[in-house]
Parts: sequence; C-alpha cells; structure tokens
Amino acid sequence: MVHNGHPRAHRLLTAGDFRSVFDQVDVKAACPELLLLARTSHTAQARLGFILSRKNCRSAVARNRVKRVAREVFRCGYAQWPQLDIILMGRSGIDQLSTAQLHQLIDKQLQRLSRRWRKSQTDHAE
Repeated sequence: MVHNGHPRAHRLLTAGDFRSVFDQVDVKAACPELLLLARTSHTAQARLGFILSRKNCRSAVARNRVKRVAREVFRCGYAQWPQLDIILMGRSGIDQLSTAQLHQLIDKQLQRLSRRWRKSQTDHAE
C-alpha cells in the first residue's frame, strides 16, 4: 500500500523552526487572505508550517480545513517545491473561501513563492 500522507520530515514542528523562518525571511508571497513566508531550508526537503489564529479563522473546523487543503496542495506538488521552510499565515477572510477557491489560492501563492525564490537564487549567483 502506498502512503501519500504528509510525513513529519515535511513539517515545521518546533518553535525554533518557526523562529528561524521569521528571523530570516528570504521570500514572501501575500494576498488578502493569506501570507506565505519562506527561507532556504537546512534540511534536504521543503517543509510546511501553519499559523492560523482564532481571530482570523473563527472555528476549529475552518482552521483544520485550511490546513488539510494546504497539505494536499503541498503534497501533490511536492516534487516541484524548492528546498524551503514555508510558513502559511491565515489572514481575515480565509475561512470564507470555498474549498475549491482555497485550493486554487494556496496553489497560486506557492507557485508565486517558488518563482520568487528561484529568481532570488539566480540574482545571488550573478
């Protein structure tokens, strides 16, 4: 049986992991409903973490739905993501989006983040 989950190695787990991203943000992608912050990872793979406050996403059901959709988008496109530690921060209104809108928005913002990171790497190489 093939396991297509979101393993611990692909998650930001500790406060130190989150602090390292906040202390040195390499790239970000923002829209009114969410903010993605990222920095180059010290591990061999991309990792994803969440900050979804009750203030911006009122119910636990809505917060869990956002996380579930984001993990699915991340997992499905995992091979294309660069070696980044990514924090997804929910903003006001994220809980008002349908699942399809949320999926499309998160995918679009991850693609934008990836492009910006690749562009910053080529700028640093020159």
